[in-house]
Amino acid sequence: MSALPSQGEIWWAEAGDKRRPVLTWIVVAPVTRTVRAVPSEVRLGAGHGLSEECAASFDNVQPIRRSFLTERVGASGIEELDEICRALRALADC
Repeated sequence: MSALPSQGEIWWAEAGDKRRPVLTWIVVAPVTRTVRAVPSEVRLGAGHGLSEECAASFDNVQPIRRSFLTERVGASGIEELDEICRALRALADC
């Protein structure tokens, strides 16, 4: 990893035999092509550096070592940061 990730950035992470983009904070939310349209996910796509429509799944947040991050994909915008907070509130039911 060449740079430290910033809040809202999307990176590739490699751990074991899996490689997938993640949205980084202190913990990561895995990004998946399965969009369920549930309150605990944030939709992402080409405008965020991804090749297709997908969603960051905040009901699957997990800690990850920064050393697993291998390549920056893109970043979310200010609108998505509000959506991230909404998704986390939905997850925590607060």
